[in-house]
Amino acid sequence: MLLQQIINGIVVGSVYSLTAMGATLVYSILRILDIANAGAYALGAYVGLFSYVATDNLLLSFLIGMIAMGIWGIFVQKFLYLPLLGKSPLISLITSIGLFIFLGDFIRLWAGPQIKDFPADLKLPFSGIKTENLTIMSVWILVLLTTAILLLTLWYLITKTKIGLAWRATAQDLEIAKAMGINVNVVVAFNFFLGYSFAAAAGIMIGIMYNFISPTMGDVPAYKMLAIIVLGGLGNPVGAVVAAMLIGLIETLVGGYIGFFLPRDSIAFIAVIIILLIKPQGLFVRKNI
Repeated sequence: MLLQQIINGIVVGSVYSLTAMGATLVYSILRILDIANAGAYALGAYVGLFSYVATDNLLLSFLIGMIAMGIWGIFVQKFLYLPLLGKSPLISLITSIGLFIFLGDFIRLWAGPQIKDFPADLKLPFSGIKTENLTIMSVWILVLLTTAILLLTLWYLITKTKIGLAWRATAQDLEIAKAMGINVNVVVAFNFFLGYSFAAAAGIMIGIMYNFISPTMGDVPAYKMLAIIVLGGLGNPVGAVVAAMLIGLIETLVGGYIGFFLPRDSIAFIAVIIILLIKPQGLFVRKNI
């Protein structure tokens, strides 16, 4: 029973980590809390669903959804956030909230307000694992594999490539990186491309896991990802992954063994409050990535 709950928590935490990673990457460079990233989470799920209906190819629908939201992320940073650099962070936060609300209404106008099925789990090329005491559904394996591939790709890009070196320098000090000849516009654009494409992947996986998507599916991730990036240390990708896994495990274990009189999603904030009372800087002090 305990092992089953732990696996459930890891699966949930995997999706949380991808959901929060986009906002973490944006904050690491621009010091902006990008709520609009949760809009890409919802919009990416719809693009993935419509691509899957058109192509009947799950991998292709993932790629289309991620690339489409990555391009949207580049557009957002170029025409929305870059003009706001140097101004109050509150202005950027309010702007991102406004964009998030706009995306929710856009989805309703484009795809309708109804909940839509996303039955891609029925056609996965591998089966799940089922024993007397343990069940691992095939869609959970998909989530774990996809998360591992994307996070390992991100780690490789940050630590082993020239764009990663430029990325770390820009995250340390954007103005000095610019003075040293780094094309920070390219670095920031690539940062947004990856962050928004990760959000799209998380949205698609949630749609497959629960077999539905809706225009409001980004509402909970919008505030939960803030809890994760604060808990993990603002702008710290490793901290965000650890915090996401921790929250996923806490939610699952508390819900499975103790039960709760409040909604499950409130558990994340109670955990954050308790941990921040003990360690106000978060689990990890932000370091240069």
